[in-house]
Amino acid sequence: MKRISILLMAAALAVPACSSDSSSDGTPGDDGTTPTDEWDKELAKREYDYNAALRIVALRLTGDLPTMTEILAVANAPDLPSKKAAYETLVADYMARPTFARQMFFFWRDTFKMGETAELDFAPAYAAQLSVENQDYRNLFTATTGTCPTVDINAGTFTPGNCTYAGPIAGVITDKGAMRHYFGNFAFRRVKWIEETFDCLKFPVEMAGTPQEVGGPSPYTGEWPFASISGTNNGGRVNFLDVSSVICANCHQTLNHIAPLFANYDAMGVYQTAISVPTPLDGAPMARLTDYLPAGETTAWRYQVPAADLPGLGAAIAADTDVAKCGVARIWNWAMGKQDIVDTLSEVPAETIQTQLDNFIASGYKMKDLIFAVYTADDFVKF
Repeated sequence: MKRISILLMAAALAVPACSSDSSSDGTPGDDGTTPTDEWDKELAKREYDYNAALRIVALRLTGDLPTMTEILAVANAPDLPSKKAAYETLVADYMARPTFARQMFFFWRDTFKMGETAELDFAPAYAAQLSVENQDYRNLFTATTGTCPTVDINAGTFTPGNCTYAGPIAGVITDKGAMRHYFGNFAFRRVKWIEETFDCLKFPVEMAGTPQEVGGPSPYTGEWPFASISGTNNGGRVNFLDVSSVICANCHQTLNHIAPLFANYDAMGVYQTAISVPTPLDGAPMARLTDYLPAGETTAWRYQVPAADLPGLGAAIAADTDVAKCGVARIWNWAMGKQDIVDTLSEVPAETIQTQLDNFIASGYKMKDLIFAVYTADDFVKF
């Protein structure tokens, strides 16, 4: 993939971080000059190469290399502005082809870590449809109709479809296939899927609280009050307030406020009228609401962001700008050839995608516009 070469990186690392006449934090040195960041110097050496970018974008968006005619359209353009225009015309053309729908379907299969059966393909197909049809990304969490389409990957077409299963509908977060695929004790695997896929975070996720000594080997640093979740001393059968080895509440402060919303889906992903997920206790009894939260506590997406039901949760997720940032970052890493953000810790610095994020939000979260913006960004076409 495109990036500064390993040799250049090594050279940059070999340069001292500071010297006698400048400091590494951007303040003037002894000679009054402001230091230049070595990484910025290496990045500044990149040049526009629209033909190199064309090879990558063609493979990403169509699954095929560019044709000779397409290569020459860019290569023979007389100047840089003309090359840019020719390149962007081809990117738009690639995104109008049937193969683009196939590529997006495969992208979302990989992102959701599910697919290849009719039931497991509904959610990736819906996400792909939003992408190809330039719909609002937030529909992934809030749509109540059309969330079970099918896709013809050869024709690049989508057949609209409503999900027919019981229970609330809130985009893909209530998808029957996802609920079955991520079944587990207390419904925690379902919450983990939501957090990692759509917020690009591993647990613990709310850690901006003031450190609080709770009698364990380290402080509790969650944002929720420590006793806002259940333990064996306030009505629960599992001690999520245990501090004997690790501070369990750092993760469970969030998990326990979301998981009850997914607890009515059974092992087959079917919505039931009662909690239908087991506990890891002897005999695997079904969970109870008091196992998650003590009396008086309610479900929520984040601290002080309540969500009384799954549609409410979907609305809270859709309104979270960190979720929008995660969506942009995933498209960015796909373009740049990076692997999964969470699995490989391939995080994208906020400043790297700030322009794309701002435009994404301003556009009404239009997915196809975002993809075009990423594949035409300076960082993508410079080598």
